Amino acid sequence: MKTAISIPDTIFKKAERVAHELGMSRSELYANAVAAFIEEKDEQSVIERLNNVYSGRSSAIDENLYTIQYRSLKLNEEKW
Repeated sequence: MKTAISIPDTIFKKAERVAHELGMSRSELYANAVAAFIEEKDEQSVIERLNNVYSGRSSAIDENLYTIQYRSLKLNEEKW
């Protein structure tokens, strides 16, 4: 899809240089940049949702589980 956007001259000039260095068209550079931005935002959204889910839960180990795990260790059989 063809579109028109306005960007500051300094960014335009840097983008032109980068596109030339990478051997790609300006359109390809902008499309890749927008795609990367969207992907990063999507990942950040997932992280935020996971943080919201887990922020209300304790990260402490259940005492019964701790006891079972501790008892399963053979502390006297192996020297460190």
